[in-house]
Amino acid sequence: MCMPMSGNPIREFTLNMLQGSLVLHLLGLLSLIGNAYGSESAVPMPITCTTRGADLTETRQIVLCPSDCAQYRATVFGTGVYASVSSVCGAATHRGVIGTSGGSLMVHKLQGRANYLSSYSHGVHSQPLSRWTASFTVTKWVSPPLEVSSQTSTAAPVPPGPVPVKKAAVVKKLPKKPISAGNRDCQVDIAVLLDGSSNIGRRRFILQKSFISKLAMLLRVGENGPHLGVVQASDMPRTEFYLTNYTQPKDVLFAMKEIAFMGGNTNTGKAIIHTVETFFSSDLGVRRGHPRVIVALVDGWPSDSLAEAAVLARDSGINLFMVTVAKPSPEEVSRVSDLDFVKMSVCRDNGFFTLSMPSWFSTTKFIKPLGQKLCSIDQMMCSRTCYNSVNLAFLIDGSSSVGEGNFRLMLEFIASVAGSFEVSDVGTRVGAVQFTYDQRLEFGFTQHPTKEENLRAIRGIPYMSGGTATGDAITYTVRNLFTNKRPGGRGRNFLIVVTDGQSYDDVRGPAKAAQKEGITVFSVGIAWAPMDDLRAMATEPKEAHTFFTREFSGLEQFQQPLVKAICRDFTEAI
Repeated sequence: MCMPMSGNPIREFTLNMLQGSLVLHLLGLLSLIGNAYGSESAVPMPITCTTRGADLTETRQIVLCPSDCAQYRATVFGTGVYASVSSVCGAATHRGVIGTSGGSLMVHKLQGRANYLSSYSHGVHSQPLSRWTASFTVTKWVSPPLEVSSQTSTAAPVPPGPVPVKKAAVVKKLPKKPISAGNRDCQVDIAVLLDGSSNIGRRRFILQKSFISKLAMLLRVGENGPHLGVVQASDMPRTEFYLTNYTQPKDVLFAMKEIAFMGGNTNTGKAIIHTVETFFSSDLGVRRGHPRVIVALVDGWPSDSLAEAAVLARDSGINLFMVTVAKPSPEEVSRVSDLDFVKMSVCRDNGFFTLSMPSWFSTTKFIKPLGQKLCSIDQMMCSRTCYNSVNLAFLIDGSSSVGEGNFRLMLEFIASVAGSFEVSDVGTRVGAVQFTYDQRLEFGFTQHPTKEENLRAIRGIPYMSGGTATGDAITYTVRNLFTNKRPGGRGRNFLIVVTDGQSYDDVRGPAKAAQKEGITVFSVGIAWAPMDDLRAMATEPKEAHTFFTREFSGLEQFQQPLVKAICRDFTEAI
């Protein structure tokens, strides 16, 4: 900007200094805005009504949509999760994240998926799509307050003489808070079902949101701790945000405040089905091997039946917690279709999966008890399926009578059994020992924490060759592989012995000792393995834990029966 020459040097100098001070002050503000929140800029990036998800470059990005995007009739594919060819602003309008006046939102890019669903919502009709290579979700974004300190004053007349240089106004930067990794002892994926019915009303709905916000703080939501998402139950359920949309407690608090009250019926059953079918997906941040939980909040009683929803949740290995508030009064009891809706909803009617609160105005003392339940992973029996909760030890005969080619067939059989389970550091664990006269620990339960690593390790076991001492090998395996076994005993720890011949030592004593340690023993015999030895090693009932085939190529027929037998023992032991 050019200033006219006044002819007064002191006046010119003063005006220039005031201009410099103003510029420095503005630059300080811009620096604060650009840097206060680290790499994920807090300044929304303006986009157009036709900007697609595929046009954005960041995995998580804050954008600003203009107003009146509805007039462009932007193309949208999907519901909740949108194909990346969809208009971002159109999807945000469809989701109810923004209105006709536009606004800021968070876009979270995801992997591609199949079966994008069509629906009509908030004046936008989304289209179906069978498959697309990338997806995204949209959630509301609220700008955190910026703390700026500045002073304003009225300039006094400048006296003659030297003019002191005025310092620029001080801009206080917000201290960066450390990012919480979360409570590592509570690695649970939680979907909270808010009651958004007309029955609860707006005032109690706010109290309900406050209850969940405090719960998230208590649980210490974080990247390596519990993850939390929210679905609102009403006439039709609506996912408010997914597990990985907000992984910091303060972000969850902002998101909870922005959830709008829907009103309508308390269709909790429909909301549970929606959550089981659409929420718990690996594309949406669900972690493999971690317990999955639905916490259903119900004010009074549900409007629909929970029978089908409860079975679906149970069959999907999801722990359903029912939290009820304000029981129906005596005059309201006749309007409740199923007074035992709580008992028939949970997979275990033992009191662990239920919580009753008298009123939304006295919920504070119930936050800690609910939080303790949600972090008690060992008691979440509903998600403990045989596929994600067992220890599988394979004892592999590497004697000379097997031969290199047949040894590879044995390893392929073992890989097919192990591959049927959800192997992870918090799920099913696999270990292997090879034996001849000697024993060799090929790998322990914690050495290969993923299924891919496990299968690669199994197929890569080198053949030893030698004699056959199965009894000593059983004792070695119990001492060296089951040293840090999980609690639970029988039904949780399994030893599968695969052998082709007669042992030179006693197998009965070591097998009984293993079973006393809570280890279920299966024997799989091939060719010259005597049936007496196989039955002596196997857990009772013998016929259910013994397999035999004349040819190594016949091992593959035992893969499914063996997996089913393991799951049968697991289920009966719960």
